[in-house]
Amino acid sequence: MKRISCEYNIDTACVEIRYDNGVTISIDCITVENTIPRNMYERSELDYLVYNAPAAYADLILSGKAEDYLKAVTEYRSLD
Repeated sequence: MKRISCEYNIDTACVEIRYDNGVTISIDCITVENTIPRNMYERSELDYLVYNAPAAYADLILSGKAEDYLKAVTEYRSLD
């Protein structure tokens, strides 16, 4: 099964992945953003990926490595 396209559909708020055998996987970005990010920095990183690199976003979500990725690339500092 080879991926032929991966793009964000603004009408459904989903990242849609299409494979050469006709299978389509749709990732609901609203549900992901309500469950995975712990702060505004992580949410911002996910938003960036959705709009600029939907294939990388899909790979992170489907592999289950999104939380590890967000911990590695975001830095949260308290204002205290």
